[in-house]
Amino acid sequence: MTEVVDSGELLRRLQRARACAEQERSTWWVRSEELRATDPDAAREAAVRTVAFEAVLRVLDEVLTPGRHAEAGVTE
Repeated sequence: MTEVVDSGELLRRLQRARACAEQERSTWWVRSEELRATDPDAAREAAVRTVAFEAVLRVLDEVLTPGRHAEAGVTE
């Protein structure tokens, strides 16, 4: 299946992907906080997922706004 898309559509898809990753990061962070006191293992798993989505966000941010983080002094 091959679909040709223009740059505007590609940008919209990347922005939707970023919004989705941000929502997932937020959901897993909240879950981690909720589970911290009652289920440390599940809280740790949720925290790992939070970090994974943060990495996805950093990559998508770099694709969508190249160099912005380097200019701001962020060197993670």
